Amino acid sequence: MLEAVVRTYVDTAEPAGSRTLARRFDFGVSPATIRNTMADLEEDGYLTHPHTSAGRVPTDLAYRFFVDRVVRPESLARSEKIRIEREILSGDGTLERILRNATRALGLLVNELGVGSVPQLDRARLEKIDLISVSSQKVLMVVTIKSGMVRTVYVDLPGEAPPDVLESIERILNERLGGLSFTEIRRSFGARLRDAVEDPAARDVLNIFIESSEDFFGAGTPGPEQVVLGQTSAIVGQPEFSTNERLRELIALTEQKDLLAKVLGTRAVRGGPCVTIGSEHGPELSGFTLVTSGYRFGSLRGILGVIGPTRMPYEKVIAIVDYTSSLVTSMLEP
Repeated sequence: MLEAVVRTYVDTAEPAGSRTLARRFDFGVSPATIRNTMADLEEDGYLTHPHTSAGRVPTDLAYRFFVDRVVRPESLARSEKIRIEREILSGDGTLERILRNATRALGLLVNELGVGSVPQLDRARLEKIDLISVSSQKVLMVVTIKSGMVRTVYVDLPGEAPPDVLESIERILNERLGGLSFTEIRRSFGARLRDAVEDPAARDVLNIFIESSEDFFGAGTPGPEQVVLGQTSAIVGQPEFSTNERLRELIALTEQKDLLAKVLGTRAVRGGPCVTIGSEHGPELSGFTLVTSGYRFGSLRGILGVIGPTRMPYEKVIAIVDYTSSLVTSMLEP
């Protein structure tokens, strides 16, 4: 009975009444019996009903039971796989473009908000550092990771640094940090570099890098700038966002990339699909479901998925999210 209510509400976005269920499903019992069973499920916390309707809608607890005990991800048709591949392969093959294409494709395919994170860098190993002078007091630091990913950071210097000083510091950074993981670099950056130069001018410049090492080789949890969102237009057509209040909630959510970064950061260690529903997230995401799956980029891991209302076609969404993350992994493999 609970499965019938969930499927009916997912399909129609209307509270499920006993007569509707009797017509849709061959239970072999009367609408009155169905009504009594629904009342029992409501008493147990699995159903609720709007005060203007006699029909019932699932609670977060019902969706949790449905996902854990009932859902079996669908097998995608070949045409669906081809469409996903076509969407992701458009444009160049850089990590950023692939992630943006993937989040856009996810949103369009399931009418939810696509979301992703760039790989966390705790296990990333430094391949090389290039220092490029941008102006007399600004340097572009290009950090190349062994998986092929490139990270760039602008560094403001205390004064003008001659080319030979920058070349010396670049050489020292590569000699003493090359091959180390970002975690190892963060733990020992200062100790590895403090005695590296004797020239006062070079030492002043090097100290800037030591003091800012957390910015260059930052913590593993993704920051707001590392969260990628798909197109909001893909989800606004859902009935849940027909009111101005719910639409404002959605817009506010897209502006809280720090919150999304924190949520996604807790999921990177999980390989397969992960579904969290409504109140499981805390108050900020209590009206939403988040379906994600991890992808790999060499030794690094990131997240792809969708955010939507708790009323969603879970079988289809889980299958598409899982296939898309697997496809992204295959595209990023060296």
